[in-house]
Amino acid sequence: MSASRVTGPVADGGAPATPSELLAVVASRELAGRRTVFAGIGLPTPAVELARLTVAPGIEVVYESGVCGAHPSHLPETIADAVLITGAEAVLAMPALFGSVLQGGHIDVGFLGAAQIDRWGSLNTSVIGDWDRPSVRLPGSGGAVEVMANAREVFVVMRRHTPRSFTEVLDFCTTPGPDRALADGTRPLGAGVTRVITELGVLARDGVGDELRLVAVHRGVTVEQVRAATGWDLKAADRVATVDPVSPAELRLLRDDVDPDRVYLR
Repeated sequence: MSASRVTGPVADGGAPATPSELLAVVASRELAGRRTVFAGIGLPTPAVELARLTVAPGIEVVYESGVCGAHPSHLPETIADAVLITGAEAVLAMPALFGSVLQGGHIDVGFLGAAQIDRWGSLNTSVIGDWDRPSVRLPGSGGAVEVMANAREVFVVMRRHTPRSFTEVLDFCTTPGPDRALADGTRPLGAGVTRVITELGVLARDGVGDELRLVAVHRGVTVEQVRAATGWDLKAADRVATVDPVSPAELRLLRDDVDPDRVYLR
C-alpha cells in the first residue's frame, strides 16, 4: 500500500476521510487533557480547532505572532492573520512571548510540522538536498527551535511517511531535539518530540534517550509497511494499537465548522 493513498475509514462506513482529514482528526485527539498549545500553521491549525470542539474545549492556543488565547471566527491562513487578534485573550510582543511564555515553561504542547524527522525527533524545515544546491528550499525554523527547547512536549504532524521524510540522517537540522541539543552543550527544558502523527500511524517516544517507536497503525496498515516506509530500523511497541476510525461527528465538524473553505484540508 502506498503511503500517499492511505485514507481513513469512517466509523459508520461512510465516505472515507482524506489523508489530511485523517491526520487532523488523529492529531486533535492527542490534545485531550492538555491546557496550552503553541500551534504551528499547517495541519496543526485545524487539528487544534477540532480539539477545541471535541476533546479539549478549554485549551488555550498560542501563536508565534504573539497571540495568546486565540478565538478565531475561522481558520487563520498565516500567524499574522487579523482573524487571530479579534477576541484573543492577549497579544504579546516577541520578547514577552518567547522570554516569558515559552522560556517560562508555560506551554504544554508545541504542535509542529516538518519535512524530515530523525529517530530522535530532530526536525528539518530548511532544505531538501545539499545546502548549496538544494532540490527544495523550505521556510526554515520560525519559532520552532524555541518551541522544541521549551514546550513540555512536542507533537509533529507529517503529511508524508517515506524513507526520505523519516530519515536516518537529516539533510539539515533546523530544529534539534533535546538529545542533539544536550550533545551540543545546551540544556532544553522539555522532552522534545513525544508524538508523530502520519497517514500510516503514530510514533512515540518518552523523552531524552528514547528513540521514536511505532505505537499505533491505521486500519489496513501493517507494522511491516510502516517499517518499510521509515529510513531507519524502526522499533515497534510490544503491542501496536489500531487507531480508532474517524467518526462521522468528527468528520462533519472538520468539514463544516473547522475548515469549510479547505484552507488546510486539501
